[in-house]
Amino acid sequence: MNIISRLVNKDLNWNAIILSTLGFWFCSSLFLDFILIPSLSVSGMMNDGGFANVGFLIFGVFNRIEVICAALILTVSLVFYFNHQFPEEKQTIFLVFANLLLLIALAYTYIFIPHMSAWGLSINQFSATTEMPHQMVSWHEGYWVLEAIKYLLVGNLLRWCYNNTCPVKS
Repeated sequence: MNIISRLVNKDLNWNAIILSTLGFWFCSSLFLDFILIPSLSVSGMMNDGGFANVGFLIFGVFNRIEVICAALILTVSLVFYFNHQFPEEKQTIFLVFANLLLLIALAYTYIFIPHMSAWGLSINQFSATTEMPHQMVSWHEGYWVLEAIKYLLVGNLLRWCYNNTCPVKS
């Protein structure tokens, strides 16, 4: 009985949870955007007819992981908000950033990737030109704008949480 009471009273380390989640999300996004996709492009897979299917599969799985990460970050930000972990104005901004990250992850999962995959599937494989349609280029531009915003938000939250966990001693 004594063991059970010790386990029940154990608090979660919310700082470790959010630092791990933010770090994982940041690093995996960097890997996907700047290592995996460029290497597939260099290898010539993007000109292959099945790339739209592969891209939909890779990004579909990754975007669902992003939704889980964003939901976890929002949960921890609510815990921080109600525990007054940060000054009041930073708490509100932290919560807004967490909501924006969730909206970006949902937009990727249910809007951007399905539309970009559909445009990729609609490219005529028998035509001599391998140019992307203008609409697909627009979707890619929107994706990269949201990706830049995501990197800024995740980096900022990561910095705030790290500074809150490991304050600099003067």
